[in-house]
Amino acid sequence: MTEAAAFPQPPDTGPEGSLPHSLAQRRIVRFEPGHAVIEYEVLPAICHSGGVAQGGFVAGWIDAAMAHAVMAKFGVERVPISLEIKVSYFAPANPGRVLAEAWIERAGGRTLFAEGRLTTLDGKILAKASSTITLIDANKLKGSMTGN
Repeated sequence: MTEAAAFPQPPDTGPEGSLPHSLAQRRIVRFEPGHAVIEYEVLPAICHSGGVAQGGFVAGWIDAAMAHAVMAKFGVERVPISLEIKVSYFAPANPGRVLAEAWIERAGGRTLFAEGRLTTLDGKILAKASSTITLIDANKLKGSMTGN
């Protein structure tokens, strides 16, 4: 797998309290325009009965991979915002490492359609997702966060 040379690769893990840290991100395996693969750790702390990862984490891992695929293609000047996400769960994600892979299925203007999946390291599909994403100018988004 290759990494994008033209766009700087995001850090593998962030400081404590950051989103990558909170999601137990371990490393970015692939980061190229329109495609991303991220390795996560299914920690016992995010599992419920029987050692199964809570579904919101599974959705979050795939959603983050879809956002990375978009950022790798369009840069950080345009922020990907999920308008809708649908997740289908096929098998439980148990403690250990998993891969979230995502790609842009179709892009047109400000609206994109992305797809992704969560797999075990040996390729067993645990969940699949699709998302409708809009791109918002980062400067406009920052202004709305400060009340400007």
